[in-house]
Amino acid sequence: MKNLPFTQNISTPTRLRLRITAAAESAVRSGHPWIFSDSVLESNRAGQTGELAVIYDRKDRFLAVGLFDPDSPICVRILHAGKPQTIDRAWWQARLEQTLGRRRDLFDAQTTGYRLIHGESDGWPGLVLDRYDATLVLKLYTAAWLTRLADTLALFKENVPGKRIVLRLSRNIQTAAEKQYQLDDGKIVFSQHAGSETGAPIIFLESGLRFEADVLRGQKTGFFLDQRENRREVETLAQGRRVLNAFSFSGGFSVYAARGGATAVTDLDISAHALAAAQRNFALNQNFPGVAACRHDIAQGDAFEWLAASAAKFDLVVLDPPSLAKRATEREGALRAYERLATLGIARLAPDGILVAASCSAHVPAVEFFEIIRRAAAKSGRKFTELKTLRHPPDHPANFKEAEYLKVIYLRFVM
Repeated sequence: MKNLPFTQNISTPTRLRLRITAAAESAVRSGHPWIFSDSVLESNRAGQTGELAVIYDRKDRFLAVGLFDPDSPICVRILHAGKPQTIDRAWWQARLEQTLGRRRDLFDAQTTGYRLIHGESDGWPGLVLDRYDATLVLKLYTAAWLTRLADTLALFKENVPGKRIVLRLSRNIQTAAEKQYQLDDGKIVFSQHAGSETGAPIIFLESGLRFEADVLRGQKTGFFLDQRENRREVETLAQGRRVLNAFSFSGGFSVYAARGGATAVTDLDISAHALAAAQRNFALNQNFPGVAACRHDIAQGDAFEWLAASAAKFDLVVLDPPSLAKRATEREGALRAYERLATLGIARLAPDGILVAASCSAHVPAVEFFEIIRRAAAKSGRKFTELKTLRHPPDHPANFKEAEYLKVIYLRFVM
């Protein structure tokens, strides 16, 4: 596959030119960043993965330009719409400066783990970049970036401080990447300093707490950075409470709850590897009196089964499962599962208990998810008050429908 440079003049006669359906035109004009392959009516030639595709409307006027990926159902990911622009290195530099500028005042020295680039919603379609202290993790979701990877890495190295960059790929593009790079299960480390390659977890700060991130093998890019605001919220609610953190992963909610004054926390997860990480994260924060004083229990098992079988009572229950609807056809089943999970969680609540229910399923809209949890609460026969709902944190903006995935609801039960 030919390596494509950052600078590509979109007015050249040989540029890939596409015409799309009227519905797709309307979507692009309204700001939607995707063009699906079945929306393409005609093209002037076959395109290469990663080259720029120029979209024209029905009156032969420039509409947009984006990254082309002929092997994906999303065949064009829009970079720019409106008036024509030259997509050169200066353009990419300006876009990166704008993206980093939106994070400039979000975090202080007490938080060194956060998202720097959030894909389409930041104007970098199919690409995310996370910071974990001195390590950057670049994750790609389209093969269109592979042909311009060298230029992209150079741009990041020049503008984003860090000792190393770890590249991670979504499963759907690993085969394409293996043709160009020697990858270890879709991961490769590009280091700026000799000897910095390591398989050991990275330690970073979040709100002053220390956490480890397994940037090579961990879920997502190594940690669930998007739940930061909810972890902070749980900390404010935890004083004097017994806390259950179901689907705990590496125990982020639990460490916050302990610092907030929880008397005991239980991490529940099906993965022994995740629970071991939770224990290490607890150990990393023993300098905080609340964490040192809090009893930390672990329970390994399927959360649905454990909740159904347990007779234990808790004062705060966090339900943060992995996505229960990875595709649209799974939405109805996911809604039933969320209701059942909420019902089980409510049954484990002591009087004056608080339920924190989260969903990261993009195919389950927030309005439906919140109504499902409220319905489970009403069916319990217990009186409850809705404290709040939260959505995406500021470093994970969601600027179009398909990007909206995270939603969390807080309910307090009085009996």
